Amino acid sequence: MARKLMKVEPIERGTVIDHIPGGMAFHVVSIIMSGRKMDKTITMAINVKSKDMGKKDIVKVEGLELKKSDVNKISIIAPDATINIIRDGEVVEKRTVNVPKKVTGILKCTNPNCVTNQREPVEREFVLTSRSPITYQCVYCEREVENILDSLV
Repeated sequence: MARKLMKVEPIERGTVIDHIPGGMAFHVVSIIMSGRKMDKTITMAINVKSKDMGKKDIVKVEGLELKKSDVNKISIIAPDATINIIRDGEVVEKRTVNVPKKVTGILKCTNPNCVTNQREPVEREFVLTSRSPITYQCVYCEREVENILDSLV
C-alpha cells in the first residue's frame, strides 16, 4: 500500500516563526491571536526534529506580519526564535528575536497587592533580571515573575 505524505504548502505572504522550543507553538499562536479577529490560515509543526534544539516548533501565519508587541511577547517565551517575513513566496526579512530589557503592558504582576493590580491608572512595567531562565521584575513592587506563561497579559 502506497503511503501518502502530507506536505505543508509554502506561504505567499505572511510570517514564519521558527526555532520555537518544542511544545510552545500553541502559546505562540495564542499570542498572535490575542485581540485579533483571526481569519488567517495558521499552520503549526510541533516537535519537529532539529539538530540544534533537539525538537522545535514552527508556526506559519498566512497574510499577517507581526507587530512589535507580538514579537516582544514571543521573545520572552521563545528567546531563540527567528521571524521570517514572506512576500511573493520569498523570505524578504529574517531576524532573530531579542528579549527586551524592559516590557510594558505584556506581563501581569503576581503580587496581588501591587499597585498595578489595584485598578490604579498605572501601566504594568517590568525589567529583565535574568536571561536564563528568563525572569522579569515589576518596577513598582520589585516582585520577580519567573513563570512567564502564567503572567502574560
